[in-house]
Amino acid sequence: MSDTRDTVRAFIQENFLFGNNDAFKDDTSFLNEGIVDSTGILELVSFLEEEFSITVEDEELLPENLDSINNVVTYVNRKAT
Repeated sequence: MSDTRDTVRAFIQENFLFGNNDAFKDDTSFLNEGIVDSTGILELVSFLEEEFSITVEDEELLPENLDSINNVVTYVNRKAT
C-alpha cells in the first residue's frame, strides 16, 4: 500500500504542487484546499487508469474515491483486487 501512496503523492506533488512537499497531508482534501480542480481530477483519473491498470467508471468520480491521498489509495486498492 505504501507504494501506491508514494506513487499517488509523487504525481500530485509534481503535477499540481510543482514539487512542494509541505502543502498537504494524506487526508487533505484536494478540492477544499484548491490543490486539484475539476480538470485536475480528470488528469488524476487518467494517471490512475494508466499507472494501476484500472478503469474509473463515471459513477465512481466521487470525492469519497478521489479527494485525498487516503481516499485514492483506498479506491485504487479496492479496484485492483
